[in-house]
Amino acid sequence: MVAGRSRPAGNYGLNVHRPIADQTDRGGLRPGTTSIRPAPEGPPPPPRKRSFDWRAAFVPGLISSASIIIVFGGLYWLITSAEQWPRIKAQFFNLDHMIAAAPRVAQGFLTNLQVWLIALACIGVWALVLAVLRSLRGPVFAPLRLLVVLYIDIFRGLPALLLVILFGFGIPALNIPGLPNSGLFWGGVAMVLSYSAYVAEIYRSGIDAVHEGQRAAARSLGLSEWQTLIYAILPQALRNVLPALMNIVVALQKDVALLSVIGVRDAVREAQIYTATTFNYSALVVAALLFLLATVPMARLADWVNRRDRARRLQMAD
Repeated sequence: MVAGRSRPAGNYGLNVHRPIADQTDRGGLRPGTTSIRPAPEGPPPPPRKRSFDWRAAFVPGLISSASIIIVFGGLYWLITSAEQWPRIKAQFFNLDHMIAAAPRVAQGFLTNLQVWLIALACIGVWALVLAVLRSLRGPVFAPLRLLVVLYIDIFRGLPALLLVILFGFGIPALNIPGLPNSGLFWGGVAMVLSYSAYVAEIYRSGIDAVHEGQRAAARSLGLSEWQTLIYAILPQALRNVLPALMNIVVALQKDVALLSVIGVRDAVREAQIYTATTFNYSALVVAALLFLLATVPMARLADWVNRRDRARRLQMAD
């Protein structure tokens, strides 16, 4: 300490902050200082109302409507202005023949729906069995995996129409005791065998998409290979492949009409019989309309399932 100088008691050279009121000058607060503003009295003002933008609301819809009218109107004019349009209209779109053929074609369409529902249930179960057998791990299951791979390669490689003809005509001709001789039965079996090969691969893709940690966690809890598949893997796999399965449902409903080539009196066969007796093809248009009435709602349902699955995946990603 230098003689003759003394420091103020309690200061010891430290820069003591003064109150904010003492640090202000004419220009306001000094740099580095802050102040707390009092909260405004009363509720905040309401947000400004956005003015209605009629262009953003109506212009896109008007453009879409105009483009649809132009395109489909042009197609209608192109078709109806053709020289042979009156003859085509009389042969394919004769209202009297469509009304006369509708009851017979509708009765055959009920057969299509019955075969479709039964085949759909059988495909769902049999394809799941195939997918589970192919997903088993361990050397002891190697023969089962090989058989499933051979099955999928064979029935996925053969056309469904060829299978329907071979099963529908070939097996009843064998006259094996104890087996049914109905072409309808064996045609349905051919559809089940063909579509099961495709659906089994869809199931397998869903099983492979489940994270390996799920299997490891289940095995760490003491679950066996079968229990791991049933309780841990399959519930997640089925949820992953549901949109793809909906597309298979739509495709199967149409391909059931292939049974008409072996004499099954479905909607297409009934329309062909009416055409052969009247030389008018309007009955085929009736059958096409019935298939559209069944497949279009299912297609929209498949789209809805796809959108819902996409939204679920986006939520999981967030």
